[in-house]
Amino acid sequence: MNSFPLKSLSSTLNSSDLVSQKSSLVVVTPPTSGCKIVMAIVDDPEAPLNVRSTPEVQEGNIVGQLNNNTFVSVADEKSGWLQITNPVTGWVAKNRTRSSCAKVDKTITFSSESDTAIVKGEIIGAGSHNYRVRMIQGQTLTIRNFGDVFPAIISPDSQLMAREPNVEGSESEWRGVISLSGVYTLQLDSNLRGYEYQFLVLIEGNENF
Repeated sequence: MNSFPLKSLSSTLNSSDLVSQKSSLVVVTPPTSGCKIVMAIVDDPEAPLNVRSTPEVQEGNIVGQLNNNTFVSVADEKSGWLQITNPVTGWVAKNRTRSSCAKVDKTITFSSESDTAIVKGEIIGAGSHNYRVRMIQGQTLTIRNFGDVFPAIISPDSQLMAREPNVEGSESEWRGVISLSGVYTLQLDSNLRGYEYQFLVLIEGNENF
């Protein structure tokens, strides 16, 4: 499968331009609840954030305080509270932190009027976010990156097709003609603090299925 720089989209467009120009464009985001959280970032409008010995607001159970943007390791979640083990041990209010699912596996479903999607999210701490797209042999897949991390592209037979884009000027894009029908995986991994990501997925050619 060959890859080559994208020429059909103007390099002056950003993700906001694309969303405003194409109302049927699909925006795909990862879930933020109902999953295992392993790390969070303190984001308290009334910082510092109180760390408590039990998962409740009770006089005398404050055991520490954390400044905003502090990373905390999460061991458990209970009734809107996160049990943390680092940098201190205790409980913090989840709604005064920012967190993400450590593992995400989501299929990109295009609308009937669009063959384009914007995928945007954040990995906080270690984790792996996988986005899957079904392709037909002969279609062209384009990935255009708007973030700092380019997704690995993995074929249905588990072959790594790309981890780095072709870079031309300020563009960060990958494009290739599909030689094998099936489900392709766009994978983002983090082994430490995590990162935000955002990229465009464009399918050209036969009708999507």
